[in-house]
Amino acid sequence: MINPEVEELLERLYEYEVENNRYPTEYIIDKGAEQAVTLKLAELIDGKYKLTEAGQDAGKSVVRRHRLAEKLLKDVLAVGPAHLEEDACRFEHVLLDEVDEKVCILLGHPTHCPHGKPIPPGPCCQQAKNDQINEVRPLCDAKPESEGTVAYLATKDNRQVQKLVAMGILPGTAIKIIRQFPSYVFQVGYSQFAVDRPLAEVIYIRWNQ
Repeated sequence: MINPEVEELLERLYEYEVENNRYPTEYIIDKGAEQAVTLKLAELIDGKYKLTEAGQDAGKSVVRRHRLAEKLLKDVLAVGPAHLEEDACRFEHVLLDEVDEKVCILLGHPTHCPHGKPIPPGPCCQQAKNDQINEVRPLCDAKPESEGTVAYLATKDNRQVQKLVAMGILPGTAIKIIRQFPSYVFQVGYSQFAVDRPLAEVIYIRWNQ
């Protein structure tokens, strides 16, 4: 596993070299630079560290994890902008490949982070296209007879969570919409439930086509 110092360097170089097609104006001196060269992830050319082919792949992975972490922290955990970048930096180093795939699936394969930067796609994103999986959207956006599976609950309100859990609304649960008015009625298993709009807004579903 690459240590965080090397990953930070790879992330910065990837953003400059691959995404912006330029080298940073400031001279990069990172603690992880020498190790990146030793690992053949970067090379020193004319006094500047540049990514090797393997380094580009590794840098892409770090950027993807960072931006997925931002999306998860903002959309699911409701972390405010003041702490988003700092928390995402810590989060990216513990998101292993298998975990970032699960996070991406959970979020419905988002294409951009909260700052509008593109999230490099992973294998799961291509699989999602093959399987014709839709983006995750809240229950309140559904049409009658729509079916899907619960992706996540976008709430930190314990009362809302307890109420939804009591109904069996958990990630991975199959759900079918019956009607939208005057309340949102849906079926889970053999049971039907009705919720108001505020509760329907926090139930995010991965809809089938």
